[in-house]
Amino acid sequence: MSVIAATDPALANASLADTSLADTSRAFGRNRDLVQREISEVFNRVDPAQVAALVTELRLADRIFVTGAGRSGLVLKMAAMRLMHLGRAVHVVGETTAPAISAGDVLLAASGSGTTSSVVKAAQTAAAQGARVAVYTTNPGSPLAEAASAVVVIPAAQKTDHGSAVSRQYSGSLFEQVLFTTTEAVFQILWDEEAIAPEDLWLRHANLE
Repeated sequence: MSVIAATDPALANASLADTSLADTSRAFGRNRDLVQREISEVFNRVDPAQVAALVTELRLADRIFVTGAGRSGLVLKMAAMRLMHLGRAVHVVGETTAPAISAGDVLLAASGSGTTSSVVKAAQTAAAQGARVAVYTTNPGSPLAEAASAVVVIPAAQKTDHGSAVSRQYSGSLFEQVLFTTTEAVFQILWDEEAIAPEDLWLRHANLE
C-alpha cells in the first residue's frame, strides 16, 4: 500500500472495497458452479419412467389439486400456474376458492421428507375420497409415498440431513431446485403433446396484475 493510501482513509476504504468486491465475485463464481453442478447431478438421476407415470395421472385428471409446505409449496404453485395456462382446472389446497376433491381428481403433492403432516393428511384424505395422488419426494418409503399412485423420487438430501454428502446447500434447497426443474419438464411434456400456440397460452395469463 502506498504512503498516500495508508494515510488517506478514503483511499484505504476504496482499496478495501475493491478487495471485497473481488472476493465476492470469486465467491459467486464458485457457488454458481456448485449450485449448477448439484442440480444437474440430481436432475439427471430422476427416473423418466416415474415422471411418465405422474404425467399420465395429470393427463387423466378431471381436476388437479396441488399441495406442499414452505418452499416446496411455492414451487407447486408455480406448477399450478403453468397447468392453468394449458387450460387445466387447477386448485391450490388451502386457498378459499379450492373445492372438495373427489374421484376423478388428482392431488399433486410435494414433500422432501414425505412426512410433512399437513401434506400427508391431504394425500390420505384425497385417497379416501377416491382421488388419485401423485407425489414428489426424496423418500419412497415415506407415508406420503405410500398414499400415492405415482411417485417421483428426487434423490436430494432431506432438509434435516445437515451432514449430507449429496449437497452442500442448506436445508432442502437442492430438493426444491430439482422439484422446480422437474415440474417445468412436466409442463413441457404436456405442452408438446397438446401443441398449443404460445399466443393461445398467453390468453390465459393473468391480466389483473
